[in-house]
Amino acid sequence: MLEPDYYYVIVGGGLAGLQLASCFSNDVFFKGKKIAIIEPTEKIENDKTWCFWQNTSGKWDHLISKSWKKASFFSSETEKILDLGDYSYNMIRSSDFYQNVKSELEASEDFVFIKDRIEKVDPVTRTAIGKKNNYTATHFFDSRVTDDYQEDPKTSILYQHFKGWVIETKDTVFVPETFTMMDFRLKYKDSTSFTYILPLTKNKALVEFTFFTPYLTDDNVYDEMLGKYLREILKLKSWKVTETESGLIPMTDYPFHKNNSAYITKIGTGGGWVKASSGYSFKNTERKVEKIIENIKRGLLPSEDLFNKNFARYDAIFLDVLSHRNDLGEQLFTKFYTKNAIEDIFRFLDEETSFSENLKIMLSLYHPEFIKSFFRKL
Repeated sequence: MLEPDYYYVIVGGGLAGLQLASCFSNDVFFKGKKIAIIEPTEKIENDKTWCFWQNTSGKWDHLISKSWKKASFFSSETEKILDLGDYSYNMIRSSDFYQNVKSELEASEDFVFIKDRIEKVDPVTRTAIGKKNNYTATHFFDSRVTDDYQEDPKTSILYQHFKGWVIETKDTVFVPETFTMMDFRLKYKDSTSFTYILPLTKNKALVEFTFFTPYLTDDNVYDEMLGKYLREILKLKSWKVTETESGLIPMTDYPFHKNNSAYITKIGTGGGWVKASSGYSFKNTERKVEKIIENIKRGLLPSEDLFNKNFARYDAIFLDVLSHRNDLGEQLFTKFYTKNAIEDIFRFLDEETSFSENLKIMLSLYHPEFIKSFFRKL
């Protein structure tokens, strides 16, 4: 094989691609290895808001724009305020993340940004085929999401889809110290749907209407539900929308890792790095990236042992339940947040809990549908 153009090619300059590139740049082991990040867009707008919990200091603390130590949970019959204890719930704007990491990488001679859309990665010729050019490398980290997961009959699929408004009000409406994890007091018919609020000040907040459903919906539905929530739940007579954001995240037990090979490692959403049962990705991505770095330095395939099979099974059963009975979402999440300590919830979602702790949480969610799902997945 001829000398490749790059040592590594990272296909996609989003969360996973830039976190991986940042770890490469901060480890002397990778010094002198030419790395290309190929992304079709400039990635300068604030197209996402990432949130995560942590109970220690972290690498991205300097980018946190807002933190909360309390959370509220509302169902149609329950209201609970959750003290996060040693944890904080943190918000990072994607535009701040993109700018920070790109500035760091542009200062290094080892990294190059290329604006192109990769259509295929050929493992035989070790070539990424783009619309403008082709690029060779010893290994590819590919964040593109293929449609395979939608075609597998054994796969459970929900879509986390949402629209959010950053609104400003004249009256003091919000409690800046407490964010709303889930508010089920307003739901779309027969669905797992809720409102999520990140209060920035007493007069400003990001308010999102979110679905966990096997289907998608029209854009006007989000606007209708957001307006209805602001009028009927928050009792607002007027507000000003200063920003909007929307998203679509697949929540699935499809085995994305089967697309990994000796020369290609799937990363990000395309690698199954989004937590299937919750849709959270920021800290999950950080953990996967750290494991990739460790694997490479040990002489292993980058994709070695990236997934915990036990937690994947828990996620698969939960997704199967909501796929068949999407109307159960409020009931199940109410049990989850009212029958378990918030520290245990966070540790469970971070896949840090023991078998006995997992069993306790799973029993707290019990519904006959879980038995049916267990045997369907078995």
